[in-house]
Amino acid sequence: MTTLTALCALFAVAVLVLILGYIIWRGVGALNWRFLVDTPKPVGEGGGIGNAIVGSLLLIALASAMGIPFGIATGIYLAEYGGGRLGNLVRFVADTLTGVPSIVVGVFVYSVIVLPMQQFSAFAGGVALAVIMVPIVARTTEEMIRLVPGSLREAALALGAPQWRATLGIVVPAAASGIATGAMLAIARIAGETAPLLFTAFGSRFFSLYLDQPIASLTVQIYNYAISPYDEWHAQAWAATLVLMSLILAINVAVRFFTRQKY
Repeated sequence: MTTLTALCALFAVAVLVLILGYIIWRGVGALNWRFLVDTPKPVGEGGGIGNAIVGSLLLIALASAMGIPFGIATGIYLAEYGGGRLGNLVRFVADTLTGVPSIVVGVFVYSVIVLPMQQFSAFAGGVALAVIMVPIVARTTEEMIRLVPGSLREAALALGAPQWRATLGIVVPAAASGIATGAMLAIARIAGETAPLLFTAFGSRFFSLYLDQPIASLTVQIYNYAISPYDEWHAQAWAATLVLMSLILAINVAVRFFTRQKY
């Protein structure tokens, strides 16, 4: 059984290595500095994904600023106070939202934000991605807090700390690494989403930092280039995919570094 489980683990790692290796092989040829800082150009004139990189970072930051605090607060409530009917209802809704297709979230945000504003916007894209993040962060936070030994809570309460202070000062820091992992998984999930952004942020061929205007993103640009009939844009799509994977890896490494346990 040990050998069998080891083979299964190696197979899972091999699939990941195969995918990453193929992306590197197809994308590294079109990767250069100008490609990283330039904006899209017509076929035959080069161009790059600088605006899409900036747009993706802005969308991820905006979604994280809205989704991660709300998700963590929801997870804390479910773990510490969610034993009643309201807690069960919130838990059920979070589980349901986790399985909702992202395109449905995009259509919903399109109906409640884009249509009233009468234009696509980075804000709408951030809201759509935040909606996807919240249930992932909430459920992960709940499970991580439940793993904290009850003796820590009892020790804090025995010293006279109120429950809210024990939760925020003792329990949450003890589960910080696991909570950060949940947030990291949520960021990795939204960083690769395309469908919600087609209905909200839409895309742009220019640099933009305005939240009330359409904005470019790596996933939408990869989608547009991948379905085009031009080999040059296909190569740029693979290069953009490599950049996106590198961005997700960099975020994961950074979160791991800052939440590592120090002894």
